[in-house]
Amino acid sequence: MSIPLCVVDAFASQPFRGNPAAVCVLPGPVDAGWMQDVAGEMHLSETSFLNRREDGGWDLRWFTPVTEVNLCGHATMAAAHALWDSGRLRIDEPARFTTKGGLLTCTREPDGIRMDFPVRPAEAVATPSGLAQALGADVRWCGRTVDDLLIELPHAATLRALQPDLSALAQIPVRGVIVTAPSDVRGFDFVSRFFAPAAGVPEDPVTGSAHCSLAAYWAPRLGRTRLRGWQASRRGGEVGMEWVGDRVFLTGKAVTVWRGELLAGPGF
Repeated sequence: MSIPLCVVDAFASQPFRGNPAAVCVLPGPVDAGWMQDVAGEMHLSETSFLNRREDGGWDLRWFTPVTEVNLCGHATMAAAHALWDSGRLRIDEPARFTTKGGLLTCTREPDGIRMDFPVRPAEAVATPSGLAQALGADVRWCGRTVDDLLIELPHAATLRALQPDLSALAQIPVRGVIVTAPSDVRGFDFVSRFFAPAAGVPEDPVTGSAHCSLAAYWAPRLGRTRLRGWQASRRGGEVGMEWVGDRVFLTGKAVTVWRGELLAGPGF
């Protein structure tokens, strides 16, 4: 049995930018251990696994090379794009995903793919011991979300120059560390980077789920609920946001970079 597999660059308008995610459309339920093995083989930040539901929606799970995660933005965008691109969904049909992070819906809009996600606000906490040293930068503000730490630095230049001690960051008991600063790029409200070495992702190129927290952090400080963020990784990527109550609408573009078949299906 062969299983269709593709790689999509999410939060990107051209290939080899944004964040690549593998998308695997399954013939039915499979063992989580097999999905983890596939994600380890793909060795991308996340691999998405899709199963069609009887109600017309899709079950969606995400795996890094070493663990399953509860919410992932770029791999959700990649999954929706792959369903439209392959004809499994009509272009005008919403992609509805049942996930560990709740029901997520994606639609095709003139400015890109719009994703309906839960807001994940950060509550102020004391900066964990050793965090500033691991980042190599002074911390202006520290908060804790359901999964991550959110750190504000004073300057975008400092954020761009970060070369953190990833081994030290991996010892902090969180999924990852979101680092942000006021923007130094015209047309963007803030810049960010995301490090998750404990989850097998030293630095994520563009992190949709982090922007569920960044939107709630920056919106009250800037006095508006529509924002644009630039994730200043090597590949880079743009994320549009609209904060509405307990939801954040994330917008971006996606590009399929390759399609193929996975020959080592479950049971091999």
